[in-house]
Amino acid sequence: MLLSSLSFALVNLCVKILSDKPNLFPEIQNYPVQELVLFRSLVSLSICVAIIKAKKIPFFGNNKKWLLTRGIAGVTSLTLFFFTLENLPMAIATTVQYLSPIFTILIAIYLVNEKVKPIQWLFFAISFSGIIVIGWDGNSSGSIELIWLVLGLCSAVISGVAYNAIIQCSKTDEPVTVVMYFPLVATPVMLVLCYAWGYVIPQGIEWLLLLLIGVLTQIAQVSMTRAFNSASASKITPIKYVGAVYSVVIGLFVFDEKLSLYSSFGIVLILIGVLLNTFLKQRKLAK
Repeated sequence: MLLSSLSFALVNLCVKILSDKPNLFPEIQNYPVQELVLFRSLVSLSICVAIIKAKKIPFFGNNKKWLLTRGIAGVTSLTLFFFTLENLPMAIATTVQYLSPIFTILIAIYLVNEKVKPIQWLFFAISFSGIIVIGWDGNSSGSIELIWLVLGLCSAVISGVAYNAIIQCSKTDEPVTVVMYFPLVATPVMLVLCYAWGYVIPQGIEWLLLLLIGVLTQIAQVSMTRAFNSASASKITPIKYVGAVYSVVIGLFVFDEKLSLYSSFGIVLILIGVLLNTFLKQRKLAK
């Protein structure tokens, strides 16, 4: 799980360098979000198709309604996340995305009558209070545009839809098929957007960074799956949020992103609420 968290953090680093709003890397061109999503999808799609053909799995799967929902929601969520990563400090963008498990539960209440204990609502409130603190601090200091914070929340909400779709497909389709529907939807959509809104022709080391986005994403997903298959989820899941620490360190030392005391406190509140909810859920599953 540590490898998975590190790989996701490095993906975010590559995206941040290639979008490079602070222009800290003048020798590297700035890439539009749709092109970054496209390159990520092309690598993932190639790997998934190869696996599906080797295993002779039905290409389009069985539960097409939820597979397509997973693909559309996943693409939308990631695109919004890349926009927030481009315009917010890396630690804040990443931590806001960690709210997705909470939205997964909230959506599941209406989808599958998920039972929520009263104490969980307190945990949810703690996390959302962190967003309020970050938003208030950013608005008062002018360091954060609230539109990007709102888009980050939208990304987490839509990610919750994607996770619920994955759960719906877990008993009907192979994991690789569920994973494949993300790039299967993303590739044609991003090709159209690149054609309509423009693209950048990669040069030199930029090819490596674009390739790393796809390869590291695949490493992260495989590592996470193996971690959950080899150990107790209650022990593994909290390690996932070490990614917030990676993001703080990378943001500080690579992009010189100095967080205020209030923003740091907001990040801590979000993580506390999410972790408390995770521990409670895993304890419930263990019983």
